[in-house]
Amino acid sequence: MTEIGESQNEYIGADIFCEFLEVAIHCILYTRELYPAGVFEKKKKFNVPVKIGVHPEVLSYVTNTVNSIHLLLKENAVFKVTVVVVTPDHKPAERFVFEVDRPTKNTGYDKYLYRLEESLRGLLLKLSITESLLKTLPEDCTWTVQVYTRESAALAIEQKQHLKDFPWILADERKTTLEDVKMIPIKAVNSDYLQMQLYAEESSIK
Repeated sequence: MTEIGESQNEYIGADIFCEFLEVAIHCILYTRELYPAGVFEKKKKFNVPVKIGVHPEVLSYVTNTVNSIHLLLKENAVFKVTVVVVTPDHKPAERFVFEVDRPTKNTGYDKYLYRLEESLRGLLLKLSITESLLKTLPEDCTWTVQVYTRESAALAIEQKQHLKDFPWILADERKTTLEDVKMIPIKAVNSDYLQMQLYAEESSIK
């Protein structure tokens, strides 16, 4: 495959990852009961029934977050995205880690994305049962999304006009470090378009 073709694959991968990430964030919010069940509606994504939050502020925050990540991905500047659940005393209780990398092969085997969609479908199904693998969260937990990227790329993206109303800030170290961590593998995705590994990390102190 030509270099142009590889670049196109990466752009397609960025689009697919962000579409998946948006659904996955809502799935985490629902599964971990960070909002009442009544603010979610059942929809079908990647041919899987999922719960999507419909509260305007939550919906807007998730959408703006994913749009920002999309720009960074197209600059090959993102290597990890985490959804962190924080206790009322500001300690990270658990986090869901999405590690992403550029595709390392171009086989042309999955031209119509059937196998990639199948992998993402399986990943969503695994994600929906993680409550059986994690301890119950304390009440009134909050959550945040953290993006691991090159500082130079983040600064360049911040200059884009349409993101000035949705600025990113440097993460508080207290909200990035879990104590006595237990790692729970969920699933990996390997395709011509997307390399991703998803796992959860849980602190023993909740």
